[in-house]
Amino acid sequence: MKAIEVTGTLDEKGQLFLDQPIENSAPVKVLVILLFPELTAEIEPAPDDTPVAEIKASFRRALQQAKSGQRIPLSQMWEGIDVE
Repeated sequence: MKAIEVTGTLDEKGQLFLDQPIENSAPVKVLVILLFPELTAEIEPAPDDTPVAEIKASFRRALQQAKSGQRIPLSQMWEGIDVE
């Protein structure tokens, strides 16, 4: 059996709605295991889940900087970054 992890929401009728579709999947019956947060806990996004709006804004800034000639030479991009 193959396992994937997705998030979703249960509505007031107990229907499950996934936050994103499951890609590359043929119609098939599946086993669903639900993990509920504790009553006092909130589901927080993973630290690497940058919101799409923030990513788009970053790309727009980078494009504007590139158009206006504000660039960092490739030879300087990795300065100060420790690579293991």
